[in-house]
Amino acid sequence: MSTEEIVRLSRELEKITVNEGLQLLADLFPGGLVFSTSFGLEDQVLLDLIATERLPVHVFTLDTGRLFPETYSLWSRSLERYKLPIKAYYPDASKLGNFISQKGPNNFYESIENRKACCAIRKMEPLERALKGYKIWVTGIRASQSANRQDFPVLEWDERHHLLKFHPLLNWNDEEVRGYIDQNQVPYNVLYDKGFPSIGCAPCTRAVQPGNDPRSGRWWWEETGKRECGLHVQ
Repeated sequence: MSTEEIVRLSRELEKITVNEGLQLLADLFPGGLVFSTSFGLEDQVLLDLIATERLPVHVFTLDTGRLFPETYSLWSRSLERYKLPIKAYYPDASKLGNFISQKGPNNFYESIENRKACCAIRKMEPLERALKGYKIWVTGIRASQSANRQDFPVLEWDERHHLLKFHPLLNWNDEEVRGYIDQNQVPYNVLYDKGFPSIGCAPCTRAVQPGNDPRSGRWWWEETGKRECGLHVQ
C-alpha cells in the first residue's frame, strides 16, 4: 500500500468501532492479522473482543522467561476462559545461554547497552519469528501510555518488519479500558491492583506511586526519557 492509502485507511479506521476495524482489515488481508499480547489490560480487552466476536485474528505472546508469576497465571486463566490458542515464542536458547554465560543473569542493570541486548534476545528476535508471514500486526498500544506513543497513528507502516501495525485502542483512555474490563468481567493481572500500571519482565518492572508516569516503573534504574525495549518505536 502507498503512504496515501495507509493514511486514508487509518482515517477510516478511526471512525469505526474496534470490532469493525479488525473485521475490515481481515477482509482486506484474509488470514493476515496477528495480535501480540503481553496480557496487559489493553491486551485483555482485545483478546476478549477477538474471542467473543470470533474475529479472524491469530494471537501470540513472547515468553521472555522472566515474566511475573501473576502474568503466567493470567495466561492460563485466559486460555481457560476463551478457548483461543495463544502461540508462545521463546528466546533462542543458544543465544540466551551464551549471553548469560558471558555477562550473568542480571547484567541488564549494569548498562543500557546490556539491557537492550537482553531485550533483543528475549523479545526482538522472537518477535521477528512471530510476525513472519503476516500483513497486519495488531497491538494494544494506547497514546496515553507514554510520551513516545502520543504521535502514533491508528494504522502505520512498520519498515523494520515490513507490515502494517494497527493500534485499535490507541485513543482509549484509562477509564474506557477499565470500564470494559469491569463490565465484561474480563480476567486481568492482579498486579494492576498493587500499583503496577505497566507490566513487563519481573526484574525490570516495579510498582509506581499514584499520579506518576505509568512507564516510570519500567527500567527504573535508567535515566528518564524514552524507556522502550524496541518493540514499539517509530
